[in-house]
Amino acid sequence: MKRFATITAAAVMGLLFVTGCGEKATEPYKDSGRGSTNSGKADLITFPDGFNNVATKCDHGNRVYVTYHADAPYGSITVVPNAKGC
Repeated sequence: MKRFATITAAAVMGLLFVTGCGEKATEPYKDSGRGSTNSGKADLITFPDGFNNVATKCDHGNRVYVTYHADAPYGSITVVPNAKGC
């Protein structure tokens, strides 16, 4: 009986934790203001099959490179500060 009470209490605490965080998940950007939005096009560099593709874009004088491979769950990002041409 003590084990059942412990499991029930843990389940209730978990449920309270999840439901208590629900407002933040449904209202993004509520905690602070947003600056400018850079929604312009990015330059895309495509490579042959088996290699990652790269997208690059200027943002506030910095060159941002993002590499990805189709719908794979991995990628990486690099920022080059004060890049020429930005």
